[in-house]
Amino acid sequence: MTAFQSQLLRVLDERGYLNQVTDPAGLDALASREVVPGYIGFDATAPSLHVGSLVQIMMLRHLQQAGHKPIVVMGGGTTKIGDPSGKDESRKLLTPETIQANIASIRRIFERFLSFDDGPTGAVLVDNDEWLAKLEYIPFLRDIGPHFTINRMLTFDSVRIRLEREQPLTFLEFNYMIMQAYDFLELSRREKCRLQLGGSDQWGNIINGIELTRRVDGTQVYGITSPLLTTADGAKMGKTAAGAVWLNADQLSPYDYWQYWRNSQDADVGRFLRLFTDLPLDEIARLEALEGSEINAAKKVLADEATVLAHGQDAAREAGETARRTFEEGTSGEALPTLKVLAEISLVDALVGLGLATSKKEARRLIEQGGAKVDGEKVDEDRVITVNGEVRISAGKKKHGILTP
Repeated sequence: MTAFQSQLLRVLDERGYLNQVTDPAGLDALASREVVPGYIGFDATAPSLHVGSLVQIMMLRHLQQAGHKPIVVMGGGTTKIGDPSGKDESRKLLTPETIQANIASIRRIFERFLSFDDGPTGAVLVDNDEWLAKLEYIPFLRDIGPHFTINRMLTFDSVRIRLEREQPLTFLEFNYMIMQAYDFLELSRREKCRLQLGGSDQWGNIINGIELTRRVDGTQVYGITSPLLTTADGAKMGKTAAGAVWLNADQLSPYDYWQYWRNSQDADVGRFLRLFTDLPLDEIARLEALEGSEINAAKKVLADEATVLAHGQDAAREAGETARRTFEEGTSGEALPTLKVLAEISLVDALVGLGLATSKKEARRLIEQGGAKVDGEKVDEDRVITVNGEVRISAGKKKHGILTP
């Protein structure tokens, strides 16, 4: 570990957020002597972000806790284009109305993780459509275009990988990196922003913004990327067999969110506690040293702490209590996913309807393997369930749902 002087870089380093830093010594000195406004951009492609964005959200949280100013940049403008990074195909274009509705919904997430106020470190949320939509094409090409070469743009992973796979890359998407670089220049002017943070796949885009800001305005700005985050078995964060792990409660219940963290692999617990909770490092060291069945206590702490940040203390307490009653007492709780049934339903349809299986094929396989239960009893695939009162459906030992009349 590098011996950083600033609290910002020291905390990000100790907790595992640092992958690459431009001019570490310069940024460390700047963060030691003054408030540094720093931003991360989030495109508004859905009404909620998911766990795959949580490292970046937590980086902004630590930025603020270290005495600096977080800037949340919603991509009202760039969402109209689509980031080609890590994609094999063009993004579906959304209407301006859908994009604005998504931004309003996503803002609720940041209000739980950050403090928005008028103080020097108060978070701000801006929409890059404010400046991108006003750009005139010819002046933009004349003033900004000369700072980018096609030769260099073709070397960036977001472009190179698409071309190597012979996947189409539209001229619209090719402009994305120029628009994102322009965001940094504009934020430097508007907010005195001196730092951009992002995932490792954004390194090229961040470097573009740094160089553009230096060339056009002569301003020194910096960049940080976090490591590409996967689970211990190599799976991408934020996805499960049942779908995305959304951060908004109306797209994923707090109980299911709690369960996602509770089901973490043993090898991931310490790393996840450092990245996704505010627990002190000495407490995390104690928890990750637990072995055997005792590691389950650390997983419950992880689930509790992560759910408190995303959904609040009450939701976390209810989710934990529901899990305890379900697994320890065999009873049900209000936070379990529920499905209303008029009279009767097949077990296959019940498993899919409750989100315990992603398809009928998966549901049938689960039943054949003896992993599906109705009120704790194994049943065959042809079982039709009559719903007169609450019926508990289980998929394996950890996933449960309730049928109600």
